[in-house]
Amino acid sequence: MKLSDIAQVIRSKNAGPRRLTLDIMFGSDADYQRVAQSPALGAENIGRLYRVPADQVTIIPYPVGRAIKIVMARAIMAGDPGDYDVYGAQQHAPLLAIEV
Repeated sequence: MKLSDIAQVIRSKNAGPRRLTLDIMFGSDADYQRVAQSPALGAENIGRLYRVPADQVTIIPYPVGRAIKIVMARAIMAGDPGDYDVYGAQQHAPLLAIEV
């Protein structure tokens, strides 16, 4: 099953000018647990997907809110020349096809 089939919300945004945050939220505890326990959302896999070293990827599970937050370094600081998404609002797309 793809992450986009099980998550209710998948979004991205800046966490300051040098960091990107990805938020994934679920409608049920069962859906949250399935994804939270999946190695598909490990730092290694996310780092590979976003071309960021795994040690710069932080996975923050939040079971009470049925959510997972992923924080990583941006390749280019927001607003610098070459930045194609100043707000970081379009960076969640690679997560949609992840198999969990």
